[in-house]
Amino acid sequence: MPFWKQFVLCIVVIIAGFAAWVYFVPGAGETMRNAGIPDTIVSMIAPKAQETADAGAQQAQGEQAQGGQGQGNRRNGAGNGGGGGRNGAVLVVTQAVVQGVVNDRLNAIGTGDAIRSVAVTPQATGTIREILIKSGDRVKQGQVLAKLDSEEQVIAQGQAQVALNSALEKSNLYHNIKSSVSRMDVFDSEIAEQNARLQLQAADLNLARRNIVAPIDGIVGIVPVNIGDNVTTTTPIVTLDDRSEILVDFWVPERFANTVSVGQAVEATSVARPGKIFSGELEAVDNRIDSASRTLRLRGRIDNSSDELRAGMSFAVSMKFAGDKYPAVNPLSVQWDSQGSFVWRVSEDKSRKVRVSVVQRNPDYVLVKADDLKDGDQIVTQGLQRVRENGAVRVATDVAANDKVAAQ
Repeated sequence: MPFWKQFVLCIVVIIAGFAAWVYFVPGAGETMRNAGIPDTIVSMIAPKAQETADAGAQQAQGEQAQGGQGQGNRRNGAGNGGGGGRNGAVLVVTQAVVQGVVNDRLNAIGTGDAIRSVAVTPQATGTIREILIKSGDRVKQGQVLAKLDSEEQVIAQGQAQVALNSALEKSNLYHNIKSSVSRMDVFDSEIAEQNARLQLQAADLNLARRNIVAPIDGIVGIVPVNIGDNVTTTTPIVTLDDRSEILVDFWVPERFANTVSVGQAVEATSVARPGKIFSGELEAVDNRIDSASRTLRLRGRIDNSSDELRAGMSFAVSMKFAGDKYPAVNPLSVQWDSQGSFVWRVSEDKSRKVRVSVVQRNPDYVLVKADDLKDGDQIVTQGLQRVRENGAVRVATDVAANDKVAAQ
């Protein structure tokens, strides 16, 4: 490209760049004035830059005016105690102390058992000849449940009866002819009569033991034997449960050892009957604490006259106590410093620090131990950052004030 063309192209690029700078840069006009170019020329070649500069000046003036007003408001606010009132009192929100109870309820898991339960076994060895019950039957004490073979015992009973009859005849004969026999013969006949009676009683007992009878009133479980089975005195024939009442054994922490006593009310719920509460009383308290688990064994008695419960069920057991009473405060009111926890109590429009020790934390309240707190005392819950010992406070009484304290 010839040199003169290159020179013209450079001049065009420079002019275009200058024009863009003048048009788009807000401070271009001021820069040209500082360079000594007259205002008339600047206004002719940079009217857009002049408008932008004027708008910027107006905006700066407006911000300065707003800033001055804000400073004035802050000064006014500082003069009024930072929103705390005309007299410099700190605006706070309070909540009254209420009474809380701890250790007033005991909850535990226990296992139920029938009030009486017996595994019936025979009193003699033999073969089962007859079974007179089935699972689920209700039986009475003394009712025959099953019978063993008894032929030998029947024969032995008959022999004992014959021997007794013979001894009676001989004894009666000797008594009628005392003059013809000696006193020794009479005495021997009486001894023989007594032995015959005892042998008959033994035979009767052995025959009676061939019947397996119910030792208690109860409900029959599943019968595990059949007719023809040979059984011994250790063979379980059936189980009987008297479930008119259910005994529930459960374990509680050792801190309740001096709280529970026989006769206290007990409530229990079962997984089998959700939502239904069964009432009863504490029947027994163990005499020692388990050293491994540090728990105390208790036994409750629950009425089951409706026969809804079964032995072996699991129960959720609960008991109510008077409990220990402590002041309860809002969790937001508890503060901490190098000496421990404390709350601010408002009295006669003054704030006073009260030392407390936390006993128990609950979702809604914190139970504390403090000698100087009582029911109804007003405790600061909001606005705590500006509260000081014996400082003046003003309690918010409406929703707007509460929102103001929360915002601060």
